[in-house]
Amino acid sequence: MQAGFRLVAEVGFEGLRLRQVAEDVGIDHSTLHHHFATKQDLVAAIAAYTVSQFWFTAQEDGDPVVRLRSHFDALARLLREHPDLFTVTVELDLRARRDPTVRAAMVEHEAGWRQVLVRTLAEGLAGGTLNREIDPVATAELIIATVKGARLVPGRADVIFDQLFALILGCPLSDDRPPNEETSEKRTS
Repeated sequence: MQAGFRLVAEVGFEGLRLRQVAEDVGIDHSTLHHHFATKQDLVAAIAAYTVSQFWFTAQEDGDPVVRLRSHFDALARLLREHPDLFTVTVELDLRARRDPTVRAAMVEHEAGWRQVLVRTLAEGLAGGTLNREIDPVATAELIIATVKGARLVPGRADVIFDQLFALILGCPLSDDRPPNEETSEKRTS
């Protein structure tokens, strides 16, 4: 699966070949077919593997503002440290348009992501810590669209997420950010 992921990051799904994956892993082609009978089975496994890389980015407990900030920070870090992950997500989004299996995996992933985002935003509104004019459902969609757009300019992700965070909080941009539970160091962009 990881060899397939690396190959998709390099050449896209159109260039994904089972023989090449088997060769990259150092196994016989027939052994790979034992685990993935078809290319479609490997594509589905790559989609599941890729989506699972994002599971740790959204906390479900604690202060909603800290959770949201931590989520943005984790996504920005992934964009910086693992750009191949976002290259593959672009490939998955494109493939999902014509592949029902990939579409189902992506719809499921985004549904879970939306649910966590909407809950976090609603809790922040209820607690009075977020811009009272935001709509949690629309703002969750804005976050997802912004993350997908930031994939195209990963070097600007920190600035993009900082501005989105400030809009959601309803405050001007500044260096005063709520603490991130993972790190308290300031970013340099």
